[in-house]
Amino acid sequence: MSESVEQRLPIYVDLDGSLTHSDLLIESFLAFVKKHPLRMFLTPLWLLKGKAYLKMRLAAEVDIAVDLLPYNDALLEYLQQQRDAGRDVFLATASNKKYASQVAAHHKFFSGYIASDEKRNLSGSRKFEVIAQQVGEGGFSYVGNSRKDIPIWRHAREVLLVEGEPGLQKELKRAKIAPAKVFTKPTKPSLYLRALRPHQWAKNALIFLPAFAAHDFSAHTLTVSLAAFIAFSLCASSVYLLNDLLDLEVDRLHPRKKSRPFASGLVDMRYGLAMIPLLLLASFMVAASLAADFLYVLLIYYAATLSYSLGLKKFALVDVMLLSGLYTIRVVGGAMAADIPLSYWIMAFSMFIFISLALVKRCAELNTMRLMERSSVSGRGYMVSDLEYLHSMGIASGYLSVLVLALYIHSDEIRNLYHSPDVMFAVIPMIMYWVSRMWLKAGRGEMDDDPLVFSIKDRQSQIVMVCIVAVTLLAATH
Repeated sequence: MSESVEQRLPIYVDLDGSLTHSDLLIESFLAFVKKHPLRMFLTPLWLLKGKAYLKMRLAAEVDIAVDLLPYNDALLEYLQQQRDAGRDVFLATASNKKYASQVAAHHKFFSGYIASDEKRNLSGSRKFEVIAQQVGEGGFSYVGNSRKDIPIWRHAREVLLVEGEPGLQKELKRAKIAPAKVFTKPTKPSLYLRALRPHQWAKNALIFLPAFAAHDFSAHTLTVSLAAFIAFSLCASSVYLLNDLLDLEVDRLHPRKKSRPFASGLVDMRYGLAMIPLLLLASFMVAASLAADFLYVLLIYYAATLSYSLGLKKFALVDVMLLSGLYTIRVVGGAMAADIPLSYWIMAFSMFIFISLALVKRCAELNTMRLMERSSVSGRGYMVSDLEYLHSMGIASGYLSVLVLALYIHSDEIRNLYHSPDVMFAVIPMIMYWVSRMWLKAGRGEMDDDPLVFSIKDRQSQIVMVCIVAVTLLAATH
């Protein structure tokens, strides 16, 4: 094809998976579930009336911030160059016309768009029929990324491919379709593991706390505690996937969270949707092998995290209480799995220390928003002006946990566990230093979003924890 002919060809550009690394049908469904969780069961009924009707109903219910979508930068640059060179560029998508019009308006180089309406799902051959009506015998260029685009590529004068589906290039070769240009999609296999947030599993080490506090290090206790740790980790990853899928828009507004696998579009959202039930099933299969009480605790944990993801995180202070409860549930789960009685002291200490850590998490987010000169956190019930009050609450709660620990060390109960209980007083300044340092870091804006994960990586926190363990062992054995 000569250069002059190529320059005259209009370019039709697919949206989902091509212009953007996302899928607006899935995004609109997730936005609908987040907005109306109790109405999500209507979507199968809408689908019975056809995919086009489903897309229309979802588009009518929810908005999508098209300016925040993870676009294919290389393709955007190419299309802008072609537009500047005088070629017409059209958006050709199976997404609903509401979203198509917004995307076309956002990117000024589009001459127009074709999209699905309430009656017609503009995919594959149906999309080609509309394109053919517009271009007649003049020919066209088409940008696509999936096997559904093959019927269109068969008639295109110029084939432009966005890498996406595995094995698609081989299939195009068998069909004797030769792409004139290929746009690669940046991806790493490690991102699929990262989507599970395995670094957050470290918080599940709290499951071992009852065994440590009771000095029960038998093989049975350690084995069931490890199984409980695995069950909680699988369950947590299932919820993390759901949370990240529901928070796409919120994460894209955050300076760090926008690089998360789903928010950035580097991991297919269908992977997350498939893994959510699989991880949950595996979690409860492991839990079923343990004590029945542990299974009930895991069910409560899942229900609490689900309610948090679906809406409770929007309410100021309610989210903090729930987050601290999720930390405490891990401790309770460890006790139930190992059949270790929970003492009043460990529950009281857990309540205050975890409320403090939950407030650290919120203050870290608010501090980030303040540095970005924003007045609030998207999707949260807090204003940046709340920072001072939350700091006061968090520091007070942290010091109350130290007071509870001091009272416990002075109680009669501790004498049944330690040969030299007075040695345990050395732990008090260590915990006080750690709590104070966490809040100092949060005030300086040096705290990661999750304080427990930060502590595991932080060298000084590691030293403090090692010293606490050493003092505890010394008090127990001497």
